[in-house]
Amino acid sequence: MARIVMKFGGTSVGDVERIKNVARRVAAEVESGSTVAVVVSAMSGATNQLVEWCRQVAPLYDNREYDTVVATGEQVTIGLLAMALQEIGVKARSWCGWQVPVRTDEVHGKARITAIDTEALDQSLAAGEVAVVAGFQGIGPDGRITTLGRGGSDTSAVALAAALGAERCDIYTDVDGVYTTDPRIVAKARKLDRITYEEMLELASVGAKVLQTRSVEMAMKHRVRVQVLSSFVDAPGTLVCDEDEIVEQELVSGIAYSRDEAKITLVGVPDRPGVAAGIFGPLAEAAINVDMIVQNVSEDGRSTDVTFTVGKADLERARQVMDKTREKLDWGGLEADPAVVKISVVGVGMRSHAGIAQKMFQTLAAENINIRLISTSEIKISVLIDEKYTELALRALHSAYGLDAV
Repeated sequence: MARIVMKFGGTSVGDVERIKNVARRVAAEVESGSTVAVVVSAMSGATNQLVEWCRQVAPLYDNREYDTVVATGEQVTIGLLAMALQEIGVKARSWCGWQVPVRTDEVHGKARITAIDTEALDQSLAAGEVAVVAGFQGIGPDGRITTLGRGGSDTSAVALAAALGAERCDIYTDVDGVYTTDPRIVAKARKLDRITYEEMLELASVGAKVLQTRSVEMAMKHRVRVQVLSSFVDAPGTLVCDEDEIVEQELVSGIAYSRDEAKITLVGVPDRPGVAAGIFGPLAEAAINVDMIVQNVSEDGRSTDVTFTVGKADLERARQVMDKTREKLDWGGLEADPAVVKISVVGVGMRSHAGIAQKMFQTLAAENINIRLISTSEIKISVLIDEKYTELALRALHSAYGLDAV
């Protein structure tokens, strides 16, 4: 019998009726002949409430105790779902991360999975039980509960699928698949039947909210086939898989955008060795992630301007870090702009076809949209533009690359 891992997010188990609906979906998969393990998140809003309580009690809380508190959200959900399955005649047993066990490193609050011991789960599945496993949590080397941070439940599900040798990991969410772009902005966006790991990873990293980057990385590493489905609509989803499973690959698969960008320009930076390290080293030490970077000669011809992007939430911290380097590096001024957006065109077809970037630049130029920054990878082109042009740029590019639904 095929082994399937089914994962349900917070909105899918948001209340008792939704948990009962999940139980019916799981029962249908069992009735089809599959051996099923289920990974669930906390009920929507539960984790936020637990985090808020931690902050109210101790603003500078101990991360180990924080993990102890926030992990209880998933413990409630697995117990309720196991009960709901039993109530409709399906054998089920709940499992906390430490009971499996899901072993992690010692970084509380954002731990990474190091191994999953499936012996106990294998016995449970062999006995005909549905294993209902808490996502987002594990156990550290010191025997204490850990949590995995943002995207932790998706990562738990993919890791469990890899450890169990599952045929597929089905991730149920509030969208019914992966679209060519945001359908809330572009009415002609199309749902993709299949997308490669590489494309999904790039889309996730540049703003697409369907899957978290960590879970896609793990799926690609272990070659776990991931299907994105809706918890609320019975419709085919999108399969994230190896490139060789896609018969006819489009040049461009999707266009993503991220409003979480802010641009910083250091003006009049001395043009000498070590200056770049002097700029970006302190940012790294402050745990500020830098994305796009460009350096160009200043108007005086003797110095350079260095422009880069950071997350909007990090803009003020980045400004403070840069101010501390001014005297040492002797740069002239700092310009900050949070009113920007990053638009990215993604497709494995870029590897073997020329002209993809040219079409992007021509399309934006035709709409009189100025490009501030450009960055590329093997299958991605990203540009930074003024935020006010986001919707216009998405619609124009979506049509230009032939992605509009017929």
